[in-house]
Amino acid sequence: MIQKEIFILCLLVITLNACAQKSNKTKLKSNYSTQNTPEQVQINIGKTIKDRFELPIGYERISYPNNSYAEFLRNLPLKENGALVELYDGRLKPNWNIYAAVVDLPIGKKNLHQCADAVIRLRAEYLWEAKRYDDIHFNLTNGFRVDYSEWMKGKRVAVQGNKTYWVQRKKTSNTYDDLWNYLEFIFTYAGTLSLSKELITVPIANIKIGDIFIQGGSPGHAVFIVDMAKNTKTGDKIFMIAQSYMPAQQIQILNNNNNSKLSPWYYCKIESDLRTPEWKFKRTDLKRFK
Repeated sequence: MIQKEIFILCLLVITLNACAQKSNKTKLKSNYSTQNTPEQVQINIGKTIKDRFELPIGYERISYPNNSYAEFLRNLPLKENGALVELYDGRLKPNWNIYAAVVDLPIGKKNLHQCADAVIRLRAEYLWEAKRYDDIHFNLTNGFRVDYSEWMKGKRVAVQGNKTYWVQRKKTSNTYDDLWNYLEFIFTYAGTLSLSKELITVPIANIKIGDIFIQGGSPGHAVFIVDMAKNTKTGDKIFMIAQSYMPAQQIQILNNNNNSKLSPWYYCKIESDLRTPEWKFKRTDLKRFK
């Protein structure tokens, strides 16, 4: 009889644990829901950053020219609400309260499109679409500058150890495939270390869309600002940030886990550190393309 009572007690404990786990899973799933309480920033079904995320009460988006890099970034296409980040090999990145949306752009099939690469890629694509080909150039880790205008001529960079130089290998061409091949070469031989050296440091008070919080190194990381707004009464500013990560993955709009009601917006008043879901930056890590 005692053994039977022990068996029943064990069965009851297992059942209660199973119920608790199911409850936790349900709670976890709700964290990724796009439904918001009235106190939270509303998330719509819009297909761009600008259309998907509404503003906190009292704020309005900072105006930029239609052909600006800022407008290019805030109009990046987004996957449907609740979509998961896809890695270069087709695997999915679970959303442990890391991101609020996923940018709907292909990243290739190689493990190359990581954090600094996403910054480089979007800057290059904006300039390419604007036909500003001479402005597309990035440095490799060894300091060698790779101009897309040379790549267009059919030149390619030969790599021998730490020595790099141009060689003529193809005919003149300027298609998107040419640009992507150029970018994948840059992704291979550049990173946060080289990119951080190319950028100029800007004070947090002068922050604007397109700026990058970056720490160069191995490992290093970079996130970039894709939208900004200002309080019409106080003048206080807020911003939204995006990243890619390791392994190579789609660009994602980051949550603000320090302020769930404001998320995915962040206040520009950063006293010391900017804490993102997967990294911590200093306010002095803010940089910009020259």
